[in-house]
Amino acid sequence: MPPSKDVVKIAVQMMGAIPQLIELNQAKPLSAVVKEVCDAWNLNNSERYALQYVDGQQAYITESNRGEIKNGSILQLTTAPDHEAVKLYGGIQSNHVNVKTDSLKKLAGLSRDVAFAQEFISRNGLNQLFLIVEEENNTGETLAHALKAFVELMEHDFVSWETLSPTFIKKVVSYVNVASMDPSIRQISLAILENMVPTSRSLFELVKHEVTLDRLIALLQEMIQPLQLKAMALLIALLLNASEPERRDIMDYLGEKNLRQFIHKNIVHASEPIGDEMAHYLYVLQSLTLNLLEHRMRTPMDPYSQEQRELLQSLRHTAFESENESSAGSFNTERRRSLCAKEFRKLGFVNNSNPAMDLHRIPPGLLALDSMVYFSRHFPSAYSRFVLENSSREDKHECPFARSSIQLAFMLCEILHVGEPCSETAQAFYPMFFGQEHFFEELFCVCIQLLNKTWKEMRATQEDFDKVMQVVREQITRTLTLRPTSLELFKSRVNALNYSEILRLRQTERMHQEEILAAPVLELREHLKPELLKLIQQQRLLHLCEGTLFRKISSRRRQDKLWYCRLSPNHKFLHYGDVEEGIESPPVESLQDKVPVADMKALLVGRECPHTKEKSSGKQNKDLLDLAFSISYDVGEYLNFIAPTRYEFCLWTDGLNVLLGREMVSERTQTDLDILLSMELKLRLLDLENIPIPDAPPVVPKPPSNLNFCYDFTHIEQ
Repeated sequence: MPPSKDVVKIAVQMMGAIPQLIELNQAKPLSAVVKEVCDAWNLNNSERYALQYVDGQQAYITESNRGEIKNGSILQLTTAPDHEAVKLYGGIQSNHVNVKTDSLKKLAGLSRDVAFAQEFISRNGLNQLFLIVEEENNTGETLAHALKAFVELMEHDFVSWETLSPTFIKKVVSYVNVASMDPSIRQISLAILENMVPTSRSLFELVKHEVTLDRLIALLQEMIQPLQLKAMALLIALLLNASEPERRDIMDYLGEKNLRQFIHKNIVHASEPIGDEMAHYLYVLQSLTLNLLEHRMRTPMDPYSQEQRELLQSLRHTAFESENESSAGSFNTERRRSLCAKEFRKLGFVNNSNPAMDLHRIPPGLLALDSMVYFSRHFPSAYSRFVLENSSREDKHECPFARSSIQLAFMLCEILHVGEPCSETAQAFYPMFFGQEHFFEELFCVCIQLLNKTWKEMRATQEDFDKVMQVVREQITRTLTLRPTSLELFKSRVNALNYSEILRLRQTERMHQEEILAAPVLELREHLKPELLKLIQQQRLLHLCEGTLFRKISSRRRQDKLWYCRLSPNHKFLHYGDVEEGIESPPVESLQDKVPVADMKALLVGRECPHTKEKSSGKQNKDLLDLAFSISYDVGEYLNFIAPTRYEFCLWTDGLNVLLGREMVSERTQTDLDILLSMELKLRLLDLENIPIPDAPPVVPKPPSNLNFCYDFTHIEQ
């Protein structure tokens, strides 16, 4: 008798037959198992049949994936993939429209399966699909199914995208460029072109030439969300694979067409919420746009450049032109140089005799100079007021404009991640970014005025420069976390967050820290911890029972398929399975696969995960590593996850650790525990407000000399 681990109890069904309950011996060849099933139903030619999952994507059972069969799985006996491939290959060549359409529809569904895809491609099936797409008379449903089947077959990477014929590519392009074409066909066509772009330089050039930016903008302006999503995906693919000059040209053209304003109005502020995929594309577009500033940020000022010297001098002329316009002409060279140095000192340059030295620091390099010039030209009155009111002060409280601007530009580069590579999973874009054509410069103009205001509120001197910058950084970052939808809203909120408010927030946080450091309070905290940790554990398990939608990350593009995972209500199984776009919370019964919690061995995170080790040959993405975790079960079996957000990562790893009987170790656990402890302590200590809590318990008094004051209960009253 084989070991129990090699035997799984399953059900096998077939249309028109009584289902069989069998014990599948994993040590026995699959062909022998199929023959036994066929014999039970008196079916001949067992080689014409194969086993297939009933639920989900109905994948064929092969020698390579049979180990995934679990106890209680339901399979069906169906036509073997090679025979099905032959049948459908003939069906898609039929002269009868209905037969052809039905065959293509079935082909599109079966092509997700790797075993079937191998068989169909080996029979020259892709070439037949090429012919169907290239034929002029195939439109509507027939064409949509043909294109979908092609995409599914190409997903398996058996055939290179570079092998596509020019005729086929031009036909797909024509479907995108014809406005009257069915939206579903245009969506699939856009997905095909998106996959082609990163494959080779020649395909990138071809797609860039054939699908114009005007056409992509027109597609984005069609108020059909799936079409907008695919058009944005192709635009992002073109930007990511373009060279630096090409990317700059594309961005300039998109700027001329006011694409950012359209996105701000019709996508960011659309009535329907933005999906995760569109949020990621908006984040990438924001990052690529900001990264165009990297060259200026990493370029120090060249004191011999006439253009850069003129920009620097323009700052002085704008601030002091009227002051010295009449008398400057009568000065000799030495006097003029002395006057310039004096004015540059008033502007706040440290090296007033050679201000170019202040701009040698990279970052921010020339980006700081560009920002100062932009402020002086677009807000001349605010610029002059800033410089003149600080340069005329005699109380050592003057705010140095140039020094502050250089440091502020550097700070904004850090906050906005200028020059950093795009994350593969991030979705954190700023809605107000798409409302401004010159976002960085406009943000700088708001923040430099904020800095001057904060400087005056703090009555700062030159020695307080670093303290002021810390406060300004806190003002900016606290306001950005609120995700203001416009620059005006950011300006009003950041100015409302004045120095007094920052002090109040800091004091509140400090008092919170101090009140929980008293010895009796610390003892109470320790007493409350176990109960609150149990509450957090319950919340984590409830979250796992609700489940989460995850994305499979492929090497070729950011996301591939969607899948859902949730814990059963009795906490005994993790149910998971692939789902279609738009399904938010599928029931447990619809998820075809499951892992018994009792079989779970360990939780792996980050670089320990097998799906991150597989990518180790390429460039590791830190954000991806921060969101990766895996469950090991059985021998060599793993369930791999990429969490959509860090919050989900923390909740899932905590919940899985609870199921494994281990301690919750995520940063979110500590945050939640601190919040709950703070609330509970405040409730417990409410009656002791403004009463100092001693560090030591009060002294126990000495016992009395006699106990005569005690009532004698032994006396029985009559």
